[in-house]
Amino acid sequence: MSDLLTVNQLSVHYGGIQAVRDVSFSVKEGEQTTLIGANGAGKSSTVRAITGLEPFSGEILFNGKPIRKRRAESLLREGLVMVPEGRGIFARMTVLENLIMAPMSLRGMARAEATHLAEELLAKVGLSDKRDAWPSSLSGGQQQRVAIARALAMKPSIMLFDEPTSALDPELVGDVLEVMKNLASEGMTMVIVTHEMGFAREVADRVIFIDQGVIQEEGKPGQIFSAPSNPRTAAFLSKVL
Repeated sequence: MSDLLTVNQLSVHYGGIQAVRDVSFSVKEGEQTTLIGANGAGKSSTVRAITGLEPFSGEILFNGKPIRKRRAESLLREGLVMVPEGRGIFARMTVLENLIMAPMSLRGMARAEATHLAEELLAKVGLSDKRDAWPSSLSGGQQQRVAIARALAMKPSIMLFDEPTSALDPELVGDVLEVMKNLASEGMTMVIVTHEMGFAREVADRVIFIDQGVIQEEGKPGQIFSAPSNPRTAAFLSKVL
């Protein structure tokens, strides 16, 4: 399988603070990669740079082409989508309207086609009965599943998740993770920033541990979680497992 996403020597600065330092990794088509680490380690800055939301130095290639001069809307149209932390669906639109807006405006999809696709995706995430609901009437977990369905409506080739369960009450996390597990089983290419170590161990093809903006260790879940080679990885996992 070819590399769908390649990150070379990525660095991100916020003023005088360097949040990400010389991060390099690649993601093959159909692969699930998880980024783990403490809060502030640079994980979210990494995925935000990939999606064109943060300025960066280094090189990021999507489908073999550099993303530096491509706007976030262009990347979204080309199939690179992100599900942000905190859901981010539009409060003044119904669930259906949230799902059909981007396919219609960015892909030129007819309303009837976009509506049919939206209904299929709502069924996929278990929310067929929420088609005409307002976001304010939904639980946090339901809103996050709407956000995932909205991302899927763009027919992505790769999905990036920025801590998709961090803002949820514990009893709502399972439904969201189940949707993501199903996507993984279907072969969706994903890069996932997560604090859910059990999910990372079960779903990921590769786990990348980032600390202080630097990749300290990467490998298969079994190796990372059972026999980490880097003392920083071991210390982090000892606190969260």
